[in-house]
Amino acid sequence: MLKTIRMEEMTYPAINNAIADGYTTVVVGVGSTEQHGPHLPTMTDTRIAEAVANTVALKLGNALQAGTISVGISEHHLAFGGTISFKPETLKKIITDYIDSLTACGFKQIIFLPCHGGNFSTVETAIKESQEKYSDIKITGYTNLLGFAHFLNSLSNEFGISDEESGAHAGENETSLMLFLENDLVIKDKFEKGYLGPSGEKEVAIILEKGMPALTINGVLGDPTNASADKGEIYLDRFTDFLIQEINKE
Repeated sequence: MLKTIRMEEMTYPAINNAIADGYTTVVVGVGSTEQHGPHLPTMTDTRIAEAVANTVALKLGNALQAGTISVGISEHHLAFGGTISFKPETLKKIITDYIDSLTACGFKQIIFLPCHGGNFSTVETAIKESQEKYSDIKITGYTNLLGFAHFLNSLSNEFGISDEESGAHAGENETSLMLFLENDLVIKDKFEKGYLGPSGEKEVAIILEKGMPALTINGVLGDPTNASADKGEIYLDRFTDFLIQEINKE
């Protein structure tokens, strides 16, 4: 049994041996470095992506985890400060370079798991183009942004949390996940309600075109007030099961 599945913690002989022993799938989280309201750190999406990728890889059983991509497409958050953003073409190039490198390592399946809304379409494009290049490698991921948000909201619903409170950014759902993963980095006395309206295609378009301040004055979409670490642990477990189910459909 491997001591770790995180490739950055392994030597190259250990990685080569793992691949030879059947660990031919590799999972990559795609996060961001951006504002998450007054209570969550800018690493939130990356930390969640790291946990999601690691948990998915562990549950698959024959997978390693490559280093999480920690910066994404976050131009729509720049007005709040503390955000670092890639241009879409930059992120696309990084993803394709990951694919070229991981293919050279000998992996037969590469799975990308974006956990920041601004990354989804670019990840999808990079996967499609790379799949054409590497027809003998399975390159996949979960890139349905609204499906991603809907499922996370549905988990919150089971605890009596509305879609609006669960939120799409720094609301109850993300805050619960971070309370579970990085409790000491969550500032509990800074929980504030943010935008509590719908978060569908129209609202996503407004955010991407005009920036987050067009919908929220504090950078929050949702209400973190009822967040808890216990719920966050359940959300991570259930969400990773969902992702594996969706990936296996492809």
